Formats: sequence, C-alpha cells, structure tokens
Amino acid sequence: MLGNQVALIRRELWEHRSLYVVPAVLGIIVVLIQMTVQTAVSVFDTHIDMALLGATNIGPNERGAIISALLSGFSIVFVIVMLVLIGFYTLDSLYAERKDKSILFWRSMPVTDTETVLSKLLTALFVIPVITLAAIAATHILILFVTSVWVGMRGASAWHLIWSAAPLFDTWSATSIFVVALTLWMSPFVAWFLLVSAYTNRSPLLMAILPLIVLPLLEKILLKSTILADALMSKSAVHMPIFKNVDLETLVNKETLTIAAENGISLLSMLDVGRFVSSPSLWLGLVVCGLLTTAAMYVRRFRDEN
Repeated sequence: MLGNQVALIRRELWEHRSLYVVPAVLGIIVVLIQMTVQTAVSVFDTHIDMALLGATNIGPNERGAIISALLSGFSIVFVIVMLVLIGFYTLDSLYAERKDKSILFWRSMPVTDTETVLSKLLTALFVIPVITLAAIAATHILILFVTSVWVGMRGASAWHLIWSAAPLFDTWSATSIFVVALTLWMSPFVAWFLLVSAYTNRSPLLMAILPLIVLPLLEKILLKSTILADALMSKSAVHMPIFKNVDLETLVNKETLTIAAENGISLLSMLDVGRFVSSPSLWLGLVVCGLLTTAAMYVRRFRDEN
C-alpha cells in the first residue's frame, strides 16, 4: 500500500509538472521584481542612504519585524497561488484521465481505485504544500541575498541590517504550520473538487463552483435559511482558528503589527495549534472530506462506461 502510494504520487508529479514548475517560476518572478524595485529606488541616493542609516540605528526587534513582514508578504503570494494550483489540479486529475482514455491504461496496473484517488488527495493536501514551502524558503534566501548585495553596494553592513535580524526559523516554522493548517481546513473543498472531477463529463470548474453558489441562494429563497451559506463561509481562511485569541483580520491590523514590532513578538508565538486542533469545525470538515473522497472513489470505479 505504501509503496503503491509513493509510485502513484510520483506519477502525479510526472503527469502534472505545473505542480513544481509554477512555484519555481513564481519564485523567479518575485526575485526579479525585488531586483527591479531595488534598481529603481537606487536613483534616490540621498533618501536611500538616510533610510539605511535609520535602519542601522533601530533595534533588532524592529529590523526583524520589518524583514518578517517583507518575507510574509511574499509568502502570501505563494499561498494564494498554491490554493489556485490545488483547485485546478483536483478538478483536472480525475477528469483528464477519462477524457483522454488513459484511465484504461492505469486500470491495467496493479492499483485500486481507492489507492488512485487517495494518492491524488494526498498530493493536493500534502505534496503541493511541501513544494510550495520549499519554493518559499528558496525565494526568501534569494531575496535576502540580492538585498544583501544591494545593501553592501550602498556601503552598509548586510550582516547587521539583514542576516543578524532575519527571523528565518520563526518565519518558516510559522508559515509551515499555517500552510498545513490551511490545507486541512480547506480539505472539504479539495474532496468536493475530486468528486466533481470523477463525475463530470465537461466543464469541471463550472460544475464545481455552480452548486456552491446556487444551493445557498435556493436555500435563502425557498427556506429563508442561511445554514449552508454560513457553513461555506466558515471554511474560509479568515475564519480559521489558528491564531491566538484573534482572527486573521484582527491580526493584520495596524495596531497589532505595531505592538509586535515594538515587543519583538514572533509569528510563531502568534499561532495556537491547540486551538486549531481542538476546533470542532476542523474535524467536521475532515469527516466531510472523508465522505466526499469515498464518493469520488466509488464514482471513479463505476462512473466510467469503459
């Protein structure tokens, strides 16, 4: 079983090269943008020198907060792209093999429909996030290296301004926890997309999104209720109970960020894994994910007329 899963996941990476090409290309684009911005602002010599002098004189907590905010901003871009990538991958993974009839070849292999669907779920929930985290870490290192060269050319100390204050372990640890938590939190949608991919004969994106819009509207019109709409909204990232005593909207406001910069509060210290793990909504979502994944396995087995 484990050996089959490893082989099937390798198959997914072989068939869907975008899973690692897109994060790599995104990282290159981000680094190029950073270099372009640094080149563009270099024309303001006096202002840049004054800014570097001011950064040299502030404390390590403030410098660390600035670097952490910069790296976190880049990480958010990768996370958004990761969610889009997971969505398109899950919608295409079971649909494409029926469309091009490659399902006939894979069914001749000694693997079951259960193993096949499970490998696609694991790829979406764990493999893509791991690739994204690797791309984030590599991009952070390149950005800091490029910035160090630029700072050194301005006559400032890159070690003092950047590397001695850069909270890399804290940023990477917090980002890893957040990404894993986010994929688990969104797992019902991942499983739903797999089910649609296994069933539909055309337009998987439309067939996946339309019920999520139409059904809540019908519930509101016919039953005067918003239970389904509230359930869908509760699975958004802003309602994920991963932060200590605050939601995502409160965490990123100006007052919270100012306090964090002054006191040197790390991103990792803002996370509350216990609160997330003990959330009933998380476990209910995982149950729904399991049910929808089971349905996708059943559909893949009996849906195809071949």
